[in-house]
Amino acid sequence: MRQVYAFLTCLLLSSTLLFSNTAFAANPQLVFETNRGDFVVELYPEKAPKTVANFISYVNAGFYKDTIFHRVINRFMIQGGGFTADMVEKETRAPIINEAGNGLLNDVGTLAMARTANPNSATAQFFINLENNQFLNYQSPDPELIGYCVFGRVLKGMDVVREIASAPTGNAGPYTDVPKSKIVIQQVRLVGKAN
Repeated sequence: MRQVYAFLTCLLLSSTLLFSNTAFAANPQLVFETNRGDFVVELYPEKAPKTVANFISYVNAGFYKDTIFHRVINRFMIQGGGFTADMVEKETRAPIINEAGNGLLNDVGTLAMARTANPNSATAQFFINLENNQFLNYQSPDPELIGYCVFGRVLKGMDVVREIASAPTGNAGPYTDVPKSKIVIQQVRLVGKAN
């Protein structure tokens, strides 16, 4: 009887350790709460460690609360995370290195970092690809061909993303492709690990 008990204890302990390691290794998930509905994103820290750490630090600081999707181009991408509803650009931390050469592609539903012509200028702004945007992918370390770093993908709520993408747009000061009705990111929150 003792041997059976010891065996069951070992089996239970092994299962617990296996489950714990699996849970620990899983990817973090974020919920984006918007005034058009919510969607869930999974991040890939193994592929883009600096980018994911940077993004999560902005999330934990509440940076994205009440920012907007300020650039929406249907059948291309939706971009947000940098402007208030009044189209005032938020102050950010220092830019991060471009991790676009990580093997991830700018395919439908993927999350990537927005940047300027400088490859290493990404800070807080991000975009979600609506199509397979191959021309945004990494081709070489050349600044003209380095591409845009993918670091996550939409797991749930792509219908919400598509609804945002279909919003009528126009100009707002010097900015183009701005939704005529504000699309507000009410908050982004970390909800744990993927199953």
